[in-house]
Amino acid sequence: QVQLVESGGGLVQAGGSLRLSCVASGNIVKINTFKTMGWYRQAPGKQRDLVATIARDGTTNYADSVKGRFTISRDNGKNTLYLQMNSLKPEDAAVYYCNLRWETQEYWGQGTQVTVSS
Repeated sequence: QVQLVESGGGLVQAGGSLRLSCVASGNIVKINTFKTMGWYRQAPGKQRDLVATIARDGTTNYADSVKGRFTISRDNGKNTLYLQMNSLKPEDAAVYYCNLRWETQEYWGQGTQVTVSS
């Protein structure tokens, strides 16, 4: 099994920045040989949407709505995934979830709330 724990959410004014972190623990083989890790978000009444992913080779992928503002990165030594969010907008407000995919298995964190005031 893999456990993912997010942190770093909070309340920020529009135009501000936040950095989310996700620490992975548990099955070290799965953590080190993941297919992709990523961030997803879900606003009230909406579906969970992709924000950004990073593959094991470092290839990144971003939703169009966050390109140029958000940066996904991973510290392999700390088994930690990050999401640097700049120029935040009210529409970025959501619960942000960390995700790890290993072969056909998928793991999720419990989520961290991001609130953006206008």
